[in-house]
Amino acid sequence: MAEDIAASAASLNADARSAKLDRTALAAAVRAHGPAFQEAISVRHDYLFAEVPVFISPVQLRKMYEVISAVEQVVGLAGWQPQSDQIRPVAKGVMFGYDFHLNEQGVHLIEINTNAGGAFLNELLIDSQRDAGLPGKTAAIENLQSFLLAMFRNEWRLERGSAPLRNIAIVDEKPEEQYLHPEFLLAQRMLERAGIAAYIADPLMLLAREDGLYFGHEKIDMVYNRLTDFSLQRHPALHTAYAGGKAVLTPSPAHYVRYADKRNLVRLGDADGLRSLGASEADIATLQTGIPHTIAVQASMEETLWQQRKSLFFKPSSGYGSKGAYRGGNLTKRVFAEILQGDYVAQKLAPPGERAVCVQDAEPILLKYDVRCYVYDGKIQLVAARLYQGQTTNFRTPGGGFALVRVVE
Repeated sequence: MAEDIAASAASLNADARSAKLDRTALAAAVRAHGPAFQEAISVRHDYLFAEVPVFISPVQLRKMYEVISAVEQVVGLAGWQPQSDQIRPVAKGVMFGYDFHLNEQGVHLIEINTNAGGAFLNELLIDSQRDAGLPGKTAAIENLQSFLLAMFRNEWRLERGSAPLRNIAIVDEKPEEQYLHPEFLLAQRMLERAGIAAYIADPLMLLAREDGLYFGHEKIDMVYNRLTDFSLQRHPALHTAYAGGKAVLTPSPAHYVRYADKRNLVRLGDADGLRSLGASEADIATLQTGIPHTIAVQASMEETLWQQRKSLFFKPSSGYGSKGAYRGGNLTKRVFAEILQGDYVAQKLAPPGERAVCVQDAEPILLKYDVRCYVYDGKIQLVAARLYQGQTTNFRTPGGGFALVRVVE
């Protein structure tokens, strides 16, 4: 039975002409959020939403959850967090993204993000397609928006108890220029409907004072952190407020250190190291099969890594959004030399899945896809995919972008 379901999902992914997105319904959902959102999403966003959904099997979904659960168990062990990180927030950290490649060999966790973008946009996409008659089942919890709101409230409750949550600042550098700025607007709208004032702010507009963090005359309760300066070294006002406990910051530098630094992928694959921390054999086995073998790059490995480069993917330890990442088979000697001198990890290639797409009645093409599980406190909120051509996801591919994930049962 499981093989039949997997074959059904594969067959649907190979069919470029059926199960297309209902663009009319999506356009109506965009209009419903008002002119500001409609204008924001019409600029530079031709390939934000893919033409087709991606289909997965219940077994694939279960295996992704098992890998996530194993990671959460290990990260929760007493010896996991570096001793150098003295700040240990009680907040769980909102909107983690566990990114997987799915192929015939299984499910492969390629990285973890602690400021994963796209959840609010995917919530809109899911809601717009409820009556589209697509095969399979939505890969998201029921009442998703209510859960997203409750997530922010829970972060506040964990840090501040019963004190009222008055406002949240959604913070990123030059937010209006960010590609995912439209979802900042969606988050703002959701919070304001719940009676929580929400400000979209550049970190340069924030000021740390003796009694707290300020945006103009407003004292900020919580920061929804979308910055890629994970240590906050470039943003002293935020760092001061965070270090002094003057505002709740989620996700925080401590969450990044625990989960998203790429060197954690090396540690998660080290069976002996995990045993020394007290990890269970079941979790170790799950991580060994669910995370492609990853090593820390050292200059002394030059000859071996160059010989094996075609089977490897190189990523900067503190990178994000595929910046500075290279598929080994495409490396030049010059770039390889820079990698050897940089702070990189090398991960065994785990090819992404493929989805057939037909763009504007042209001949079908195959796009790659990765699958992102949005996770809070170890629980999957929703599962989405990103369709693309090229080395990594890019939102510049006709027919590509964020895609619904449907579970075939």
